[in-house]
Amino acid sequence: MMTSSSNPIPVVTGVIVEDDIRFTLEDLSRACGAEHAQLIVLVEEGVLEPGGSGPHDWMFSGASLRRARTALRMGRDLQLGEGTALVLDLLEQIEDLRAQLRRLGAQNR
Repeated sequence: MMTSSSNPIPVVTGVIVEDDIRFTLEDLSRACGAEHAQLIVLVEEGVLEPGGSGPHDWMFSGASLRRARTALRMGRDLQLGEGTALVLDLLEQIEDLRAQLRRLGAQNR
């Protein structure tokens, strides 16, 4: 007889962040587990678009957390470099189109 311990269930963790939450560079760095320099490069490449005039007063939206984490993972796993912003934009467009299709499907029922 098999027990539940012989079939471990994967655990998925996540963080729900509202879009209206704001992060400083330090906050975002801590939340992503990234160095400031890595995030500054993402800003320079156009992956992240903070408000403010420079790193000392940048403010990032809640959506920046997900985008930064995805960009850092893609940079590490796929070594995309400057192509990261384009790939993220395309992924977001795909998500938007899928959401529109779901809404249309729900309306036509």
